[in-house]
Amino acid sequence: MSTAHRSTVVNVSLSSSARDYDTEVTFLNRPFRIVRVGADGDLDAAAELLVSWADSADAIALTGLREAQALGLYDGSPDGIDRVRGATSSVPVVDGRTLHDVLQEWAIRWVDQEMPGFFANARTVVLGGLNHDRTTRVLREFTRNLQFADPLLRLDLPATLDANPVLGLAAKVASVPYSLVPGPVKATVRSPGQRLSHALARQAARDCDVVVATYEELIGFGLEDLAGKTLISSSISEERLAELGSRGVDMVLDTTPQPFDVTVNAAMLEAMMVALTPEEERLTNDDLLDMIVSAGLEPRTLYPNGPKRKSRFAFVIHPLSQEYFRSVEPLGTLAKYAPGPAMDAMEKALAYLPPFTYSHITGITSPTGAEAEGWLITVGGTPKELMAHRPEFTYGRLLAAAETARKLGAQVMGLGAFTKVVGDAGVTVARRAPLPVTTGNSYSASGALWAARDAVLKLGIADVDEQGRIKGKAMVVGATGSIGSVCARLLALSSDELWLVSPESAKLLSLKRDIEKDDPRAEIHIAATPDGHLADMDVIVTATSGAGKRVIDIMKVKPGCVITDVARPLDLSAEDVAKRPDVLVVESGEIQLPGEDVKMRGIGLPPGVAYACLAETVVLALEGRYETFTVGRAIEWEKVKEIYRLGLKHGMKLATISGVNGVYTDEDIARIRELALARRAELAGAST
Repeated sequence: MSTAHRSTVVNVSLSSSARDYDTEVTFLNRPFRIVRVGADGDLDAAAELLVSWADSADAIALTGLREAQALGLYDGSPDGIDRVRGATSSVPVVDGRTLHDVLQEWAIRWVDQEMPGFFANARTVVLGGLNHDRTTRVLREFTRNLQFADPLLRLDLPATLDANPVLGLAAKVASVPYSLVPGPVKATVRSPGQRLSHALARQAARDCDVVVATYEELIGFGLEDLAGKTLISSSISEERLAELGSRGVDMVLDTTPQPFDVTVNAAMLEAMMVALTPEEERLTNDDLLDMIVSAGLEPRTLYPNGPKRKSRFAFVIHPLSQEYFRSVEPLGTLAKYAPGPAMDAMEKALAYLPPFTYSHITGITSPTGAEAEGWLITVGGTPKELMAHRPEFTYGRLLAAAETARKLGAQVMGLGAFTKVVGDAGVTVARRAPLPVTTGNSYSASGALWAARDAVLKLGIADVDEQGRIKGKAMVVGATGSIGSVCARLLALSSDELWLVSPESAKLLSLKRDIEKDDPRAEIHIAATPDGHLADMDVIVTATSGAGKRVIDIMKVKPGCVITDVARPLDLSAEDVAKRPDVLVVESGEIQLPGEDVKMRGIGLPPGVAYACLAETVVLALEGRYETFTVGRAIEWEKVKEIYRLGLKHGMKLATISGVNGVYTDEDIARIRELALARRAELAGAST
C-alpha cells in the first residue's frame, strides 16, 4: 500500500529566529513537513534562506517585515522584501495576504455572530498599518471610534479614497513619483508625523476597548497596561497568551486558526494550500474557501483570565430643581450669593448648556462574570425648563448627549427622570440616536411594585403568607394605562383581592377578562372610581396620567396602607403625603448595583445604589442586549417580566424605598408603623 507524498512548506521570516520550528503535521489528510526559519532582520540572510530551500520546498511563505520593524530588527525600506522575493522563481512564494484578508474579516464577523453588538461603538486603536486594513474596514461597520498609529490612516485617507474613485485614481497617479524615492528618505519625511501619530495612539490606547495589533507591534509600542481590553491579533502562542493575560487582557481574538501543535501564521497556511494545488493550476478563491471549510479552520476567541465580557452604557440625567446647582461648583458658590431672580435666570441659561459627563461608573460586576462600565451624562434643563420648551428642544439636547455617549464607546443609552417623559417618551430620540435607547420604564414599574411588597413586609401590618404574598386587598388606580395594566398583572399574582379602577369602562372589562385568563391568585373586581373602596385597601397603586388632578383622597385611606405612586408626574403631592403620616407612600424602589466596589459620583442615593431606570440600562449592558428595549408610553408586560428576571440573574437587589421626600430609613418606617397602629386602635375604640 502506497503512502501519500509528504509536502514540505517553509516559512522564511525576516523577523526573529527565536520562534523557529521544524515539525511534521497532517493537513487535509496529507502529511506535511513545516519549517520556520527567521533571518533576524537581515535581508541578505533572508534571500539566502529562500534560495537554499527552493529546491526542497513545495511552497515558501515569506513574512516578517512588519514584525522585524516593530521589534527594531529592521529599519530599512519596505521595498526590500521585494528583492528577497525575487531571489528565486523555481518555487511558489506567498505572503499570505489573500488568506489573511479572508481570516481577518471572518474573525470580526464571527465574534459579532457569537456576541451581537460586541464591537458596537468600541473605542479602537489600530497599531501598525495596512496589514490590518481588512480588519479596520469591517470594524467601520460597527464603530466610528477608530484611532490609528499610522499617520496616513489617522487622516482616514484609505476610507476617503475608497469613497471617491476619482480621488483614488488621482492618488495612484500622484504616488508614482513618491514610489521612486529611496526608503531611508521616505522614512525621514514620514518621521515627524509618525512620532506624533504614535504618541496620540498611545494616549488613546489608555482608554480604548479594542486594540488591533500583532504581538510584535504591541512590544514595539510598549503598551503595558492592557487591563480590560480586547486584542485583535494573529498567531498567538500559549506563551504569548499567558503574557497578555498577565497584562490584564480580557479577550484575544486570534484571526489565524491554529490546527497544529506549533503556532503558524496565515502565510504558512496559504503556502500549505498552494502546495496541495496541482502545479499547472493556481489557488483560486473557491479552492481557498473549500480548504478552509474542509480543514475546519476557525478564528479563536481566547480568554487568558477566564471568560468575561465587559459592556458599556450611558445614562442621561438632569437637575431636578435649582437646589441641584448648589451642589455643583462653580454654580454652588454663585448660588450662595445670587438672589432669587438671578437663580431663575441661571436656571433658564443652563437649560442651553451642552451635555457633559458628570460621572464615570466602574466596578459593576454580575455574578455571571459579566462586567459593565458607564457614564452619567447631564443635560442642563430642570423639569420646569424642559416642560417650558417644545419637545424638539429636549430632543436636540438628548441627541447631543447620545453623540457624547457614542464617542465614549457606549453601546446602549438610558433616559432618566423627565427626559423620558417629554414628547413621545423616547420614540423620536431612539429613532434618531446613533445607539440604542431605553427609558427604563419596564424596570421602574417592576421596581416600584418590588418596593411596595418590601414596604408591606417592613411595615408589618398587613397579613402576608410565607411567600410574601398579601393576604388582603389591593387596588390599581389607572389600571387601563400602560403602567397600570402591568401593575395590575403583578398584583393579581400577589394578593387575595384586587380592584381595578379606571373611567375607561370597556378597556376595564377587557383587562379583567385578560388577567383572569392567566389564572390569577386574586379575585378581580372593577370600578370606575376609587372612593367607595379606598378604606378597605392594604395596598394602592396609582398609575394615572392625571398630571396634577386629584386621583385619590388620601384622607379616606386606612392607617398603615401602602400607596405606591408610579405616575409621572406624581399623583400625590408632598402636601398630600404630609397629611397622613400614618400611611407609607412609595414613589420608587432603588436598586443595588452588583459588584463589591461600584464607584459612581453621588446622585442623591447611597453608594452603589441606582434608580430603577438606570438599573434597566445596566441590566441590558450586562446581558449584552444592546437594543431599544423600552420607549414610548406603552409598557409591555412581557418586557417587565423579562427585565425583572434578567435583573435577578445579574445580581440586582432592591436597596432602598423612596417617597416624595427621599429614601425611607428604618426609623421612618418604624414611626409610620407606630402612628398607624395607634390610629387603628383609636378608630377601633371609637367604633365600640
